[in-house]
Amino acid sequence: MHVPGDASRAHGPDFARAQLPPALALPAHDWPAEQWWREYHDPQLDALVATALRDNPTLAVAQARMAGAGAQVAAERAAGGAELGVASGFNRQRYSSNGFFPPPIGGAFYNDASVQLRAAYDFDWWGRHRSLIAAALGEADARRAEAAQAQQVLAASVVQSYLRLQLLWARQDNTRALVALQRDLAAGRRARMAQGLATSDDLRSAELELAQLEEQAQRFDTEAGRERENLRALSGGDPAALGALARVRPALPPDALPRTLGLELLARRPDLQAARWRVEAQLGRVAAAEAAFRPDINLAGALGLDAISLGKLLRYPSRTLLLGATLDLPLFDGGRLDAQLGVARSERDTLLAEYNGAVLDAVAEVAREAATLQGIAHEAAAHGAAARAGDALAASAEARLARGLANRATVLQARKEVLRQRDVELQLLDAQLQTRVALVKALGGGYRAAPERTAALPPSPTTHSNPNQP
Repeated sequence: MHVPGDASRAHGPDFARAQLPPALALPAHDWPAEQWWREYHDPQLDALVATALRDNPTLAVAQARMAGAGAQVAAERAAGGAELGVASGFNRQRYSSNGFFPPPIGGAFYNDASVQLRAAYDFDWWGRHRSLIAAALGEADARRAEAAQAQQVLAASVVQSYLRLQLLWARQDNTRALVALQRDLAAGRRARMAQGLATSDDLRSAELELAQLEEQAQRFDTEAGRERENLRALSGGDPAALGALARVRPALPPDALPRTLGLELLARRPDLQAARWRVEAQLGRVAAAEAAFRPDINLAGALGLDAISLGKLLRYPSRTLLLGATLDLPLFDGGRLDAQLGVARSERDTLLAEYNGAVLDAVAEVAREAATLQGIAHEAAAHGAAARAGDALAASAEARLARGLANRATVLQARKEVLRQRDVELQLLDAQLQTRVALVKALGGGYRAAPERTAALPPSPTTHSNPNQP
């Protein structure tokens, strides 16, 4: 039968579009390290990530799926090539008196015993079996990449949760310091009101602000408790697992953003590798569907013994020999093969289009996180001026108090402003830390595909002249 032509114009991604805009240029230009979370130099964080990567059930599911895909590869390999086996049998039968065999066979009981050594070989002339093996290998590679993706997502989630918890604790401590200052202010106004130097509205205003700050401290306590449980669930620990977790202020590691993405992003993102290998697997299924149109020739043989009594089974005249060949040539199938091939090609084009979209989405994700990180860095730089002004105001108030030129309330107000600016600083640090982890995750974390395992896809018509691109 004639194999229908393939009118598809599907091709691989155009990496000319998969680049960052020139405005996104952070200080360092590199890809994340394999264990990128160690850049925070926090032993607590390192231990939490290690525990999560060892004990989290999500990874167990991914590992089980990967093992299942490997078993499918083994099954496909075992389904072709040579086969060798032994078959034996024994039965007792009465032959009909009116059948094909006349008496004395007809009407009597006879035993029949046989043993055979059977062999067969599938030559796989058109590569159908090889294509199915390639499809199974592609699916196994996709599952392996998915397992790596699950590890990267889990590590990033643990790091983000830990950093968020530490910043909630830091903001809670800062708010409690504000509460202490506001209590002093309220006490001072209460004393001034007793002396007729302040009104009741002044006191109520101070007490209202104190109540609001205490409410905010309680809110941070609630959020920190919720985040703590989230971190415990991610790390797979028991209820007492985070009991000794110390409060530390996370340090912001150096920014990392490669100058160009392109094909390197493919090798760095496990989800893109999974999508790519799914296309590769479907290419194998398409090749198998095309091979189904070709004639299939197989050889078979058997060597054995057969006798009507066990006593004669092992004698030389009881030997049997069979040699044969089978030819399977499809002539008319009502369009079944055409339909199967059409479905396989359609699924290939769908997976390839999804893969191309995933590549562009990945670049857009990197660009968004990089732009956010760059913008927060500018905000932090602008906030630095306000923080320095607040520090200078507090220092001036302290100096004037020492010379008797200011009262204690003025100093407390200046200290409050310093703490408020510190809370803004903590918010900006939290945003920077969260966005940086998101950027690391967008860049694929510490994953890197082995070059020899990179699948080959149809080239993009706009980039096929570049030998370094698929």
